[in-house]
Parts: sequence; C-alpha cells; structure tokens
Amino acid sequence: MPAAPDFPAAPDKVGIRRALLSVSDKTGLVEAAKLLADMGVELVSTGGTKKAIADAGLPVKDVADLTGFPEMMDGRVKTLHPVVHGGLLGVRDAPAHKQAMDEHGIGAIDLVYVNLYPFEQTVASGADYATAIENIDIGGPAMIRSAAKNHGYVCVCTEPSDLAEVLDAVKADGATSLTLRKRLAARAYARTAAYDSAISGWFAQELGEGWPQRKAIAGELVQTMRYGENPHQAAAFYRFPHPRIGVATARQLQGKELSYNNINDTDAAFELIAEFDPAAGPACAIIKHANPCGVATGATLEDAYRRALACDPTSAFGGIVALNSKLDAATAAQVLEIFTEVVIAPDADEDAVALFRKKKNVRLLVTGGLPDPHAEGRTFKSVSGGFLVQGRDNARLTPADLKVVTRRAPTDEEVRDMLFAFTIAKHVKSNAIVYARAGQTLGVGAGQMNRKDSARIAALRAADFGLDLKGSACASEAFFPFPDGLIQAADAGCTAVIQPGGSIGDEKVIEAANERGVAMVFTGVRVFRH
Repeated sequence: MPAAPDFPAAPDKVGIRRALLSVSDKTGLVEAAKLLADMGVELVSTGGTKKAIADAGLPVKDVADLTGFPEMMDGRVKTLHPVVHGGLLGVRDAPAHKQAMDEHGIGAIDLVYVNLYPFEQTVASGADYATAIENIDIGGPAMIRSAAKNHGYVCVCTEPSDLAEVLDAVKADGATSLTLRKRLAARAYARTAAYDSAISGWFAQELGEGWPQRKAIAGELVQTMRYGENPHQAAAFYRFPHPRIGVATARQLQGKELSYNNINDTDAAFELIAEFDPAAGPACAIIKHANPCGVATGATLEDAYRRALACDPTSAFGGIVALNSKLDAATAAQVLEIFTEVVIAPDADEDAVALFRKKKNVRLLVTGGLPDPHAEGRTFKSVSGGFLVQGRDNARLTPADLKVVTRRAPTDEEVRDMLFAFTIAKHVKSNAIVYARAGQTLGVGAGQMNRKDSARIAALRAADFGLDLKGSACASEAFFPFPDGLIQAADAGCTAVIQPGGSIGDEKVIEAANERGVAMVFTGVRVFRH
C-alpha cells in the first residue's frame, strides 16, 4: 500500500486559470465556455468539443498544442499524456511536483469538465458488440479520476449542474472552496463507478455469465426521504440506469411526495397488476404493506375496483390502488370515496385528474405502460455483510401446465379460478393462501408461519365481509406438507385446489382431497415470497 507523501495542506480557496473541456453531450457547452472565457479562463479542448467552442467565436486551444501529439487511432488517444495528467495530478505546493512540472513544461489545469461517451445509451439502443466497445470511454474516466484525486487543487465536473455550481462559486468569491472540490470529487468517482458498473454488467451479459466474480450495482439518486420504513431510519430512492417500467419511471401528477413505504407498496401493486393484460379486460389490485388485500377483474375498470374492494374494505383503507388500464372519472370517483395513499395506472383521463385535484394529498402516478411480467431481470436483497441476487419471479402458468392428481378433474371454470388465484398467490408473502372465484379474490391469508393458519385467516376474512367461499378455488404458493391446510380450505367451501406439489406428504394430501370431492392440480412451480 503506497504511503501518503508529506504534502502541504491543500488551500481552501483555488482560482481557475485553465480549464479542460471534453464532452460527449454538448448541451449548454457554449454558454458555459463563454462564462469561463469572460472570467479570463484559458480554454483547452478536444475534437468536437473544441470545434463547438471555436465555432461560437471563443478562444480555445487544442489539447494537441499542449501534448505535441495529434489525436490518433480513431480518437482513442488524445488526452492520455503526461502533460495532461501531470497538469491534473501535480500537487502545486509540493516542491518536487512543482519542480517536475517546471522541468517538463507542464501547466496546471484547474478545472476539468468531462461527460463520458454514451455507453449506457448505446447499449440500450441495441447496438452491436463493436459499436458498444467503441463507446467505452477511456480518456474521459482517466481525466476524471486524476482530477478527482487531486481535488485539493482541481475542480472536476461530470454534469452541467456541477459546472454551474463551480461557476456560481467563482462569480461569488473568485475561487472554489475545498469543501466544494471534495464534493465534486465524490460525485466524479461515483459517476465513473456507475460507468464501469454498466460496462462490466454488459460484458457479463454478452459472455453469458449470470454470476460474475464481482457484481457492481449503480443507481442515480431520485429523492432523499424524510425517513425510511420507520421514522428513526434514514432513506433515499435510487433509479437504475435503464429502469423497468413502474414506480421508478412513473410521472406523479399530484399529491404529496412519495415515502419509502409508498414506493415499496406501489411497486408491489404495479408488479401484480401487470400480470393482467389490458387486452383481456380491466383489472384492479389493492395493496397494503406489500400484500394484496383485494384483486379483481371486471366488465369495466370501476367494476374491477368495486370487486377488489369488496374482498377486504377494512384493509384497503390507506392502501395502494393499481390499475391495468387508463383511469377514468367513474373509477376515480369510487377510489376517492375512501382514504387511499397512492393510485398508479398506465394513464388517466382529464376528468379523472380533475377529480383527484379535489384531494390534493392523494398521490396519482401514471407510467405510460405496464412492465412485462414475462421479462427476465434481477432482484436484490441486502443481508448482513453482503447481498443476495436472484432472477425475477416471471413464472406464468397455463392450463397445459397443470397436472390433475385427484379422482375428480376440475371444470373449465375451476381451472380459470385456480390460475387466477395462483397468480395472486405469487404476490402474497409466504405462507400464502388465496381463495378466488370468477376473477375476484374472496380471502387472502398472508405471511403466516404455517399454511393451515393462512387458510384459516383467509377464510375468516371472507366471512368478515360476507363473501361465500362455496365453489371457490384455493391457491397455495408452496406445497401443503400435511392434509390439515387442505382440509381447512375444503371445510371453508373451496372445491378446487392448486399447489406446486412435491411434498413427502403429497399422497396423504391427495387422499384428503379425494375424500372431500375436491379437484386438485399440481403445478411443479413454487412461488415463495419473503
């Protein structure tokens, strides 16, 4: 490990005499360059950035004039030179550094403004391998890292907002403070880390490496929050570079700022409702503490909401409502009759939005579409000392996937009910039991330590709200280890059961189903949710 040299303390205030500008995204470049030039700052630049500045009639020096080497190798080599990096890394008040700079004609560079080749956007556009490789920036990250390391003397900017901060500081005080330079350096290293994360992730995908030796995760701050899950916990929300459609991409039309719990619950709601294709008809999910308390399809969106609410109107109070199609005024009026934290939908019509304006605290989000429930992806969970990564649960069942294991086969109607119930159970915390009939949940038992209790609680919920379970389907997200859970469901009135199977007690569970005339199918697919 290199020892830290005995450098003099960095000064608090540092002026800007020379700036190196090299940007891929030239938004606001000319305006910023003009401000710097008006402050008497010498501008040094490369390629297209230099041309844009020169075309604006501003004095600018080519980096080749500093290095004595032309841009070469299709632009791959232009700033990778001791004159550039010595100008960035040299500790101005260290005698040995100053001597080296003087001996080799290295001038100090006080400001670097670099934004990187658009690798992330290139990959997202579906570019081929060679194009992606050519959009990996080398010189840019090198300059950023050099400038950030020497933040005692150098300002490093990777975003227009960074440069605006620097310009404001110089206009106000004639110099930048060490505090500002440290802050900019931290942002700069975060940017290069995110960039490298995108590149390493893309390489792993290209090579078919599902689990590379090192896994980097990068996100961009969306908001800091008043608190996290509880008031004593600090929290923030970050967005991935190319996020899945949902709460991270949603546009908030009105309402208070989203809280940590709002975002967590809204994500759960929208991922559930995405299971229901709008082309097949309207659907609504109501979520509380990341668990569905009611889900239903309907002839209209208003009908779907009414049916979902009927499952558990008590738990729906203060919940999240997710819709699979455009929110209309009739549905909006129904939703607003009880206190609701968040409503999320692909879109909302003007009349619906107008109704929501009367309830200014209710958060209304529109997403422009639904996430693909079949899509692959990764989910993350932190544990002490590390994190777990797994593929998204994109399991989807069809009638062909069901194996009848009882003497009585289910009717077509029962098959539809079982598949509906199993789809909901996939989004319920384990141990999960869901009763459903005719595209409507009737009772949901979530998060119990044994399956019998989940079956019992789901039945009690149905009874509490006057919902008859006779002729319903029962879904269990994992196998019944003993007959007791199935017996509980059958005694409640269900006539068809869907479960993964695979328990050493399967035969006893099948026997209990046959004794009660219950049709049962195995899916071979477990959908635990913790």
